[in-house]
Amino acid sequence: MAAARRHRRVAASQPGFIPLKADSDGRSSAVGRRKRVNKNKKKNWNKFSDITEVEEFLDDVRLQERAAGGLIADKTDDSLFFVDTGNKESVLEPGPSRKKGKDAKPLRIDLILQPSSNVAPPKDILAYQRPNAKKERRMAQKAQKLADMGILPRRGKRLQKAPVKEKPAVSKDPDRNFYDLWSAGSPETADPYYLEQTKKKLVKRPEKMNEKPSVLPAVEVIGPGGSYNPDFFSHQALLLEAHEVEVTKLKAEQKLDRKLAVNKRELATQESTFKEQIEGLVEEEEEPVQETAGLVEDAEDEAVGPTAQQDKKTERQRKREKDERIKELQKAAARKMIDSRQQLFKLRSIDLELKKREQKTKMRQIQRKTRQEAQKALPRRLGRLKFQAPDLDVQLSDELAGSLRTLKPEGSVLKDRFKSLQKRNLIEPRERAKFKRKHKVKYVEKRAFKEIK
Repeated sequence: MAAARRHRRVAASQPGFIPLKADSDGRSSAVGRRKRVNKNKKKNWNKFSDITEVEEFLDDVRLQERAAGGLIADKTDDSLFFVDTGNKESVLEPGPSRKKGKDAKPLRIDLILQPSSNVAPPKDILAYQRPNAKKERRMAQKAQKLADMGILPRRGKRLQKAPVKEKPAVSKDPDRNFYDLWSAGSPETADPYYLEQTKKKLVKRPEKMNEKPSVLPAVEVIGPGGSYNPDFFSHQALLLEAHEVEVTKLKAEQKLDRKLAVNKRELATQESTFKEQIEGLVEEEEEPVQETAGLVEDAEDEAVGPTAQQDKKTERQRKREKDERIKELQKAAARKMIDSRQQLFKLRSIDLELKKREQKTKMRQIQRKTRQEAQKALPRRLGRLKFQAPDLDVQLSDELAGSLRTLKPEGSVLKDRFKSLQKRNLIEPRERAKFKRKHKVKYVEKRAFKEIK
């Protein structure tokens, strides 16, 4: 771009430059006495510099570039003039949209939308740039070089080892069996393309999606003790179960009360309070200070001087230490060899130890599987809150009804279904949202109420 601009500027500065405008003859219309100004100062450069001629020249150059696509002085005569021979040839070719008996002319809207500038659009440099292009080119060259040598990368080796799945090719044989897609009955065909397009072949789902989150049934049937006219023993068993639940709750409350209970021994008494109040006000008797003069004298007798610095080791000492380290390593290697040989005589004990370890591993696996199976029937922790089991719907012995007419309904079907969804790990345990007023209630006495007073 800079070279092109320099070329146009040099061409326009030649004496053969033809201005496009009639009034731009290179001379200023305003003729007057120039003001004498000191140009040595920088502040006067732009203030008293007349650049009208330069601007007119540049405007004329830009106009020629837009109208003619370049400087007119650089154009050839064939591109600027033509010989009129009188032959009127239609520019537009006849087409289906051309009306009969009339010359095809472009529409006015098409002429308006045509570009009025002959200047070529600037080249979009960003369209040719790619991030990390140099790095990718270098990696491609390296991969090509390794491929020529017969060395494949890790991904290429995996692709070679992986089995190639051939896609079912759509048969274009005209003699193939056709079937009516809109027929009432389903055609007997095993064409995979047909099965995929008609949704007959289902997508293979992951096995985990077929697993249920819990092994509990959707509807749990209460025991025989919950009937309206139950047997005596079954009703007593249900009452015992409800009693154990209440005992567990009572023990948990008592344990919490014991932990939060205040120790009476730690309570403040009047005597301890009085001691705290008078602390620091009464001067206590000074205890006799033991004389430590003897200790001070003994400490003074000790000689205090600079610590002795370790002398530099000689070459002989270094060699001796190196030989000792080598001997220790040799002894450790010999001891290790002897221990490995001695293990040959302990093969029976090692075999028994391995068998015991395998038995322990199997027992742990069985215990782990048993624990996992037991946890499938228990609610998991899905959210912030824990699952709270609902209370048992139990009627006492004196509340039992002999018939369905006198039976009193208990519980709620909606709550029972909601708790069942939580117990089967389908939804997380929730609590009722608490209403919190955003703004305080503002009381205003109106004028009409004031007048009544």
